[in-house]
Amino acid sequence: MKQIAQNWEHWRTFLAVIEDGSLSGAARALQLTQPTVGRHIDALEAATGARLFTRSRNGLIPTQLALSLVPQAQAMATAADNLVRTASGERGEARGTVRLTASEIVGTLVLPPMLSAFREAHPAIEIELALSNRNENLLRRDADIAVRMMRPQQEAIVARHVGAARIGLFAHRDYAARHGLPQRVEDLGSHPIVGIDRDEALLDGVSIAGRPLSRDMFALRCDSDVAQLMAVKAGFGIGACHLGLAADDPDLVPVLPETAEFGYEMWVAMHEDLRDTRRVRLMFDHLVEGLAAYARKR
Repeated sequence: MKQIAQNWEHWRTFLAVIEDGSLSGAARALQLTQPTVGRHIDALEAATGARLFTRSRNGLIPTQLALSLVPQAQAMATAADNLVRTASGERGEARGTVRLTASEIVGTLVLPPMLSAFREAHPAIEIELALSNRNENLLRRDADIAVRMMRPQQEAIVARHVGAARIGLFAHRDYAARHGLPQRVEDLGSHPIVGIDRDEALLDGVSIAGRPLSRDMFALRCDSDVAQLMAVKAGFGIGACHLGLAADDPDLVPVLPETAEFGYEMWVAMHEDLRDTRRVRLMFDHLVEGLAAYARKR
């Protein structure tokens, strides 16, 4: 049974197949060939003596055994990442690797200028950026630093509140020229609205003029906030955008700005054990400063 745990690369492949549901998708994510991914899964199945995936028209479906192995494989992944990051730089030096996690919209459109400035100041520090709308577990060390849209509740976390990401409704000026814009909240129903698909938790507590938002209001549903914004910019209809991003795009026209604004608190967080690790602290302080300035944009 020792051979089951001997090759970490096989388990890394296993997690990628679990995540993507196909050999081809896992191969793209890991930058491997599809036959190599298949050999890794075959080797694990031979070592365990049991089938880990069944094939269907929708891709690879994990067996109950595979699902039971996911937490241990994720723990291995976390340990491997921690090993690399710890070995990549001494605690008191401005070198090594810092891993960040942020939402798609923040990681794609807000952080890049800040990371570019950080790189100019600290060229010996390498940056890993994981884009996810889930809250990665800092206690499990999925990341060194997280930019979150809610206050972290876990103990042993150092967190700084940097302001609120204010969000409003916008349309592209071409859409406004073709169809006009609603003058009252009640008029929104006559326009195509871009919004969430399955992640309805994102709508919790969000309302416009006291009216809660719901999935069935949207003419285009997608759980990628970047894809939503690009649809609005393409003239599909009306959708949400950070005020700080809209301020830099003259083609976005505000919709019901007096009544259709809402927002999320923005926090920068890290595990308390990392506060004296210089490369992590440098990035933490840099993001606090940069995101606080971003939150002030209107």
